Amino acid sequence: MNNSIPELDKIRRQLMTLEKPKKQKILVVDDEPDNLDLLYRTFRRDFQVLKADSGMNALQVLAAEGEVAVIISDQRMPEMKGTEFLSKTVPQFPNTIRIILTGFTDIEDLVEAINAGQVYKYITKPWDPAELKAVVQRAAETYDLLKQRTEELRRANAQMALLTVLVQVAQQASSLEAILNPIATAFGESFSADGCILQLVENRSLVTTQGSYSSEGSVENWLAGDPLTSEAIATGQMQVSVNVPNDEKLAGVAHYTDSGVEAHLIIPITYAGKVLAVLSLQWKKPCTLREDELKLIHLSAQLVATVLSCTRYHQPASA
Repeated sequence: MNNSIPELDKIRRQLMTLEKPKKQKILVVDDEPDNLDLLYRTFRRDFQVLKADSGMNALQVLAAEGEVAVIISDQRMPEMKGTEFLSKTVPQFPNTIRIILTGFTDIEDLVEAINAGQVYKYITKPWDPAELKAVVQRAAETYDLLKQRTEELRRANAQMALLTVLVQVAQQASSLEAILNPIATAFGESFSADGCILQLVENRSLVTTQGSYSSEGSVENWLAGDPLTSEAIATGQMQVSVNVPNDEKLAGVAHYTDSGVEAHLIIPITYAGKVLAVLSLQWKKPCTLREDELKLIHLSAQLVATVLSCTRYHQPASA
């Protein structure tokens, strides 16, 4: 199958206009106010720094703020040692990089924590600011790499799940209508969309037959009045708005405001030059699709076209 995407350059330019990523978040934990303030001042220019004066308070900060790139914790704190606190963060935040500050030799605790993968590095007090900054910078880069590999694995699993669904529905479907909901659900879940609609097209016009998915239980279908949908059917090319509120072409299109959709990707499902359906992926926040995700969506749409064509023209014989 041809996996080239002629409209990719236009989509890439849209993605480049989105807001650049914010500073990475790190959490510093120390029961001594002077040390906590020093850590904050050391890193505030390069990172968004969260503070906590105990392990228990640090757990509350993480519960409220979510995952951080790096945690820097003092080892000797009342109520909960640094290694104990860090061990409690591993199950929920496995990619976070953990650094211990220690002013004494507590080899047994440190070795155990390091061997268990709970501590990336330990730094002895008093620390050298330049050394600590270098360690934290490397830790943040390691976190980015781990997140990237985790995301690549997630996408690979999503691709396999999507392809599995496409094969299954092609083999088991008793009618064209029966395969639309499973396909829409597979795409919606694979690409973390808030809503997904797969709607058939005949003679370059939408027909009522459709399948849908919604993370909230239901999704309103306004594709018939949508400019992106019309353009996708007319051109046979993928159309996208990654940030609808800032898209001048969609200003005043009421259904985006009414539905809360802030990013919309519409893919024409074509076979032998004929548009068989459109696939609409909708998100309620600006969406930063990666180029490899766009290529996966494009390839998967070609597979859907084959499934729809085969199901339409090769229905199982009635018993």
